[in-house]
Amino acid sequence: MPKLELTSQERSALRAAAHPLHPVVLIGDRGLTAAVLEEIDRTLAAHELIKIRVAGAERDERDAMLAEICETLSCAAVHHLGKTLIIYRPDLLAQQAAQAAENATRAVRRKSEPYVPKKQAAQPRAARPAPQRASGPRQDGSAERSAPDAGRKTRPADDRSTAKGTKPARSNRADAGHGIPRRNSGGGNGSALSLR
Repeated sequence: MPKLELTSQERSALRAAAHPLHPVVLIGDRGLTAAVLEEIDRTLAAHELIKIRVAGAERDERDAMLAEICETLSCAAVHHLGKTLIIYRPDLLAQQAAQAAENATRAVRRKSEPYVPKKQAAQPRAARPAPQRASGPRQDGSAERSAPDAGRKTRPADDRSTAKGTKPARSNRADAGHGIPRRNSGGGNGSALSLR
């Protein structure tokens, strides 16, 4: 199996992540046996990043062991410090499962469907307001109603009957847009404020 290669930034980050770890596999006087390789494979599958302690071997032998472990188990050598080896192998199945779970929560919308904002999509369909269409003349020339009560007749504000002791509501049609009544001054200039 091919040896996994790391960039210097990845190696530095993994070395920092491995700092608090303790060695989980010990290579004894017999060296690198098949049982030790199986144990390393199991711990890599469980933890992805592990430390290995090598007892009673010279520096060249430890380098050869590290290269053999990386070639056999297709993992990456992160660091070799004294008698401690740090190796890394990503768990591809866990990464694929995490990516699939992330993509499963994304809302998928067909191109033909209209956009629905998040707050509106969270409501049940019965409580959602109907999408509003733009009002205006249709292509055939007839006017389109924009609201359900657009065709109702309304009385003018001046004809409203008032209860005893209440004042009729003042209505100035020119300023109905912002809701602030304008004061008519005798000067005829029509300003909202008159300074005297």
